[in-house]
Amino acid sequence: MHPRPRPIPLPARRRHPRRSGPAVVPGGSTDGGGGADGRTRGAAARTSSTALAAAALLAACSGSDADDPAADADAAAVVVMASFYPLQFVVERVGGEHVSVDNLTPPGADPHSLELSPAEVAQLESVDLVTYVPGLQAATDDAIGVTDPAAVLDAAEAAGVAEDDLARDPHFWLDPTLVVPLVDGVADTLGDLDPENAEDYAERSADLVAELTDLDDAYREGLAACAGATLVTSHEAFGYLAERDGLEQVGISGIDPEVEPSPARLREVGEVVRAEGVQTLYFEVIAGPDVVEALAADLDVDTDVLDPIEGQTDPDADYLDVMRSNLAALERGLVCDG
Repeated sequence: MHPRPRPIPLPARRRHPRRSGPAVVPGGSTDGGGGADGRTRGAAARTSSTALAAAALLAACSGSDADDPAADADAAAVVVMASFYPLQFVVERVGGEHVSVDNLTPPGADPHSLELSPAEVAQLESVDLVTYVPGLQAATDDAIGVTDPAAVLDAAEAAGVAEDDLARDPHFWLDPTLVVPLVDGVADTLGDLDPENAEDYAERSADLVAELTDLDDAYREGLAACAGATLVTSHEAFGYLAERDGLEQVGISGIDPEVEPSPARLREVGEVVRAEGVQTLYFEVIAGPDVVEALAADLDVDTDVLDPIEGQTDPDADYLDVMRSNLAALERGLVCDG
């Protein structure tokens, strides 16, 4: 079993204000940071380190590169494995034509319940960079722990998210202001791995930061009259968004979308909906609408989609598009003063 890599400082290459820098990790040992103990999800996703290590070794010895992302990325300067869609989006936008990006989580799948085959575990050692959010996906945490990737970027650390906050809610990418330092961290990391194209990465990151800033401005303007409004969601994935825009999130389920709400919890949410005059309950595409629609029918209120962007459900709609759709859904459904 390989120890997780140790963070090393990255060169500062900033064109705009940013938060604390990322942890880029070459193969080796670690002092810690972003551990998954107490935060991993689902017994089905938990595999013993010994079994994973053996599986990775078996896959590595098979000699097949049919599913190896590096095998199809000869023209790319940097080959990256992202653990799920928001990280894929950022790396693709910053890296452009210089980077080949693969995603461990299949399109439309729930990243929380990700399971990895031996071949997928072994792929982590065939790429130049792996980026992930510790604690979000138990299978990814375990795979990184038993392999020796060339470099690892902890996306939550790059975004400046405290470990305690991450343990409560890993969905920091729903606050565009937290994606900005992640974009900077990705640009720094790619530039460190590929100095020849560092200027390109910096320019592309500046363009994306400008779009994220415009997105945040749209949220602040669109929800300006909604401070204190109650946001009822299928699960508690919108804490960062709610905090940024002054909303009060009430989750029908908790932070884990796979946990069915109890009858007592449904009654509690119903009481909140009646007391606060809530008119819309929000559900997710990946998790499905059944529980939310049944509760909304009982309460005689509407439903709408609010996407936590854990995966890309529409190939023609990227992170920015879905965030704008989320804003439109909030403007339609929240009970605000304006």
